[in-house]
Amino acid sequence: MLTEVARVVAVETDSLWVETIRKTTCGSCAAQKGCGHGLMNQYASGRRSYIRVLPGARQVSECRIDDQVLIAIPEEVILRGSMIAYLLPVLLMIAGAAAGAWMFPQWQDPAAAIGAFAGMGAGYVLVRLHSVQHRSDASFQPTLLDILKSSAAPIQLYP
Repeated sequence: MLTEVARVVAVETDSLWVETIRKTTCGSCAAQKGCGHGLMNQYASGRRSYIRVLPGARQVSECRIDDQVLIAIPEEVILRGSMIAYLLPVLLMIAGAAAGAWMFPQWQDPAAAIGAFAGMGAGYVLVRLHSVQHRSDASFQPTLLDILKSSAAPIQLYP
């Protein structure tokens, strides 16, 4: 499980909206200077992201705005999502280029280019359909693990 500390910004009946601050882990990586992800993190480090979180180990009704909470998402969800979002369009682009060149051998290069664009477009459409289909699937959503620091003032009872 990948975990992150977040701050509650809204409480709904069936979910929370939390704010996370994007942090970089590139300082501990061996490929710091040769990685495109490192460049993107330098640009986006410290940016705030808003995420919808489903109830997990704790109930949503226990949370208040400005609480610090621990959220989690399984690693396999990140891995599957990355493969679908990045690998599927590239594979369909290569297949489209090969199909275009094979179907129209007299115009091999233009047909391959058109086939590549068509395959990549089909890949993006399939990624979007997958996203829409799994939008409310609880196994693909971050879940609430724990409330780390509550912002609610303690209730004092007077005799």
